[in-house]
Amino acid sequence: MATNKPRRVTMKDVARHAGVSQTTVSFVLNGRPGSTIPDETRQRILAAIDELGYRPNAGARALAAKRSDWYGLITEIVTAPFAADVIKGAQNRAWRDRKFLLIAASESDPAQEAAAIDQMLEHRVEGLLYATTWHRAVTLPKAALEVPTVLVNCYDDEADLPCVVPDEVTGGYRATRRLLDAGHTRIGFINLDPVIPAAIGRREGYERALREAGITPDPSLVIPGYATADGAYTAACELLDRTGADRPTALFCGNDRMAMGAYDAIKERGLRIPRDVAVVGFDNQELIAAYLRPKLTTLALPFEAMGTAGVDMLAALAAGQPLDTHRVTLDCPLLERSSV
Repeated sequence: MATNKPRRVTMKDVARHAGVSQTTVSFVLNGRPGSTIPDETRQRILAAIDELGYRPNAGARALAAKRSDWYGLITEIVTAPFAADVIKGAQNRAWRDRKFLLIAASESDPAQEAAAIDQMLEHRVEGLLYATTWHRAVTLPKAALEVPTVLVNCYDDEADLPCVVPDEVTGGYRATRRLLDAGHTRIGFINLDPVIPAAIGRREGYERALREAGITPDPSLVIPGYATADGAYTAACELLDRTGADRPTALFCGNDRMAMGAYDAIKERGLRIPRDVAVVGFDNQELIAAYLRPKLTTLALPFEAMGTAGVDMLAALAAGQPLDTHRVTLDCPLLERSSV
């Protein structure tokens, strides 16, 4: 059966068109050090490549040069709310060095994760980014140590891999400080699962801000909501059903989803936000924070900045440069809306 599909242009075609050997064409394409190719010959080869529309075989080129101009990015769920921000930050930074991202979703499956790393190594990626949707300790397959690897929003105590994480302590401090500055002294904290790094760090910041204001932290004002709207609703009901001076006038919620549950508890009691009860969230999940009424004052997790910083570190490692630090901690900015 006849086909109109054009024949693929080969390196041999380029060499014939430029009147040189295939080896000379290969040296020009791969930037082989130590070759003494005259500039006129180099320009003739580049002109032939452009005229014929030759595209190098990326796999063969990577094998020959031992580099591919690709970084691998492995994350649990590429459709998670913040994954796009990590990808955006990482790709924009990579593009500054004319690098690209090869992206794989691990779906939190160790077997799929290991297979993704193996595939990326087979494609000769120059380094790996491993990003999680929530801040925690991780353990990577040993194969990840074959190339420079940087962790984003997670850390590995055993392998001591370089990592980029949010500053949870300062975030908790800033949220509480905002409520103190608004005149609140009885501040409830609806926390995440209390054993995870984000919960530990944010509580530390919360208590630090209170102590600086001369207020002794009251453990009874800290109730876990376990990151869900239902959990926060129950916690907020418990806090708001207290009487007199025992009832908090402000709530700091460990994430925006929990703030949504707290809003329901507040409004069911005929209380108004922020006149009767002020609320601060965390994460800046825009589909929640910007569309609650009133709009939610919250802190933003720096996912895009973490992606950018991760590639900064990866580029340095791939170039054989030492890192100033193996742990980069990024600020969580406060976004003012209408709930305080």
